[in-house]
Formats: sequence, structure tokens, C-alpha cells
Amino acid sequence: MAKLLPICLFIAFGMWSCAGANYSFSGTDTSGAQNFSVDYFKAQTPQASQLFSQRLTESFKTLVQEQSPLDLTEGRGQLHYEGSITGYQIKPVAVEAGVTSSLNRLTVRMKVKYQNSLDPDKSFDKVFEEYTEYESSQDFFSIEESLWEEIFEKLGRSIYNESLGNW
Repeated sequence: MAKLLPICLFIAFGMWSCAGANYSFSGTDTSGAQNFSVDYFKAQTPQASQLFSQRLTESFKTLVQEQSPLDLTEGRGQLHYEGSITGYQIKPVAVEAGVTSSLNRLTVRMKVKYQNSLDPDKSFDKVFEEYTEYESSQDFFSIEESLWEEIFEKLGRSIYNESLGNW
């Protein structure tokens, strides 16, 4: 027991000395912000539905809430996201002999403006693009929502890492 006391004191001191710093084991750099806000990501292309836009927006809010200590606020947050979906496209990618395709690719592009009111140098205006592929023999409308989930995860991760990632 006596041998554990110095180790426990060392750990406690280490935790106490880092208490005022904004460190995170998840690699999140919030610049000391307490909250964030997300404007609705509008569809600026006719191929992307309003339902897709709504679910993408909500998925991103959930990701930030789950992966950071930030609170979602209805007003303008210390960290603020806004943007639009500028591309939603399905194309064949694996064309086989006889001009048929074995794979199709759903690609989504969006423009995001991130504003960090506490550290404006970390703000950006950037285009993100992600895709997922599926067998061309599958009916797109029957798997559309599962493809959306993959796209939401990929886009959300890219935006999160660019804005809050501290790798």
C-alpha cells in the first residue's frame, strides 16, 4: 500500500496540473469553446432531397455532441457551422465488358463554412466530398438510406476532423 501512494500522488498531480488546459484524449481542439451551433445544410442541387439535408444536419450535430464536450446551442455558438449540399451524383464506376457496370458510386459534395469566434485563424470555408459504392444489381431506392448513413458518417468525420481534430 505504501508503494502505491507515490504513484497515486503522481497521477493526481498530473491530472490536477492539466485541469486548466483544453486537452482531450479524443484529439478534440475546442479552443476553449463551451458550445457550438449548426445551421441547416441546404440542398443546392435538385438530386439531394430535403430529407437528406435534414438527416445530414442532424447526424452532424449528433456526432459533435457525442465526440466533444461542446453543448449544442440554438443561437449562434462560439463554434458555428453552416453550408450547403452542392453535389449529389450516382455514376457507374466498374464498367465490365459489354458496357455494363458492376458497381455504382453515390458521391456527395458539400461546402462548409466553419467559424471559430474564439480563434478566428481556425475558421475555414471548404468543400468536402465523400462517396460510397454499391452493387449495380441492387435497387438504389431500397438501399438509399443505408448509403446515406455511410455518407453522413464519412462527411461528418471529415468536417469534424478539419474543424475540431487535433491530430
